[in-house]
Amino acid sequence: MKKHLNLALLACFCAMCVVSVAHAVCPVCTIAIGAGLEGMRMLGVKDVITGIWAGGLTISLIGWTANYMRRRNVRGWFWYLLNAFVYVVLLASVYFVPRGDPIVKWWENCMWGMDQFLLGVLVGAVVFILMEVWYMHIKKNNGGHAQFPFQKVVMPFGGLLLVTLVFWLIIKVLPAYGVVLC
Repeated sequence: MKKHLNLALLACFCAMCVVSVAHAVCPVCTIAIGAGLEGMRMLGVKDVITGIWAGGLTISLIGWTANYMRRRNVRGWFWYLLNAFVYVVLLASVYFVPRGDPIVKWWENCMWGMDQFLLGVLVGAVVFILMEVWYMHIKKNNGGHAQFPFQKVVMPFGGLLLVTLVFWLIIKVLPAYGVVLC
């Protein structure tokens, strides 16, 4: 396992040296999520926590690509749906790549009857979207301006951070009281 990790890190380093700019439409971020997921598992971080950030990043990538398509006059519901589909498939493919470990039974990696990573992705995506909608509402009520610099970045980041803290507390506190999470 350590040999594979070293090879993956070497490949990432070589790729970073060759690539001059990472564009939002490339799968670099999704591959980073996959590497991050395995790295977080090795560090003992639950998949639900990693999934929260993966869900937020996926929604962000979908939005960036939609803006890029809009600037290039690519319009229509089909293209936006295809955009979302591609990023969701990339995220799923990273998660379901065989890890070389024995197949883990789904009930060993679940929370509230759902796969932890999938739950985290759904929660992270919903929180990211809600924070973006809230930001647009605040901006509309403030004459088209943010209330403070970098508010558009701080709000989704803060929302994901808050939800991460809530799930971390759930994971750490509830089992101490005998509550079964799966």
